[in-house]
Amino acid sequence: MIDLVRKRRSIRKFTEEPISQQDRDLLAEALLRSPTSRNFRPLEFVFVDDPQLLAALSTAKPHGASFLKEAALAIVICADETKSDVWVEDCSIAAILLQMTAQSLGLGSCWAQIRLRNHNEKLSAEQFVQKTLQLPEKMRVDMIIGIGHPDEKREPLPVDELNYGKVHYNKFT
Repeated sequence: MIDLVRKRRSIRKFTEEPISQQDRDLLAEALLRSPTSRNFRPLEFVFVDDPQLLAALSTAKPHGASFLKEAALAIVICADETKSDVWVEDCSIAAILLQMTAQSLGLGSCWAQIRLRNHNEKLSAEQFVQKTLQLPEKMRVDMIIGIGHPDEKREPLPVDELNYGKVHYNKFT
């Protein structure tokens, strides 16, 4: 697992190669196995591979989502906020499990925050995604993960560049 963590980098450039059904199934399995607080399971996942929808999702916010247009697959991670007060945390756990599973399959991925971002002056990015994908109002959108076969190579960060000063033992000081 540590090798996957070391190698995982945000990938924003993808080839046109589609993702196999077997890999899609494994990505779905990873999401469905994601732990949730008190096992309330508020999570829902929308797999998007339609080029027109990918293009629309790439405009969900002014910056930081354009890479979705070139992804073979975008997975919208959302949750029913009426089922859990920690749905954001549950979504975040699912997202990293998804990204690590993608990495293990040789796929690249990148995270686009949707929650608390604007689409434009009148509409939030979340409202835009809800409308675009016809999500129920109670279904809150936390993020979108773009996935595809990498068309860029990003080297792992060298261990000597990690800021171990951020690691504290027993007390902060």
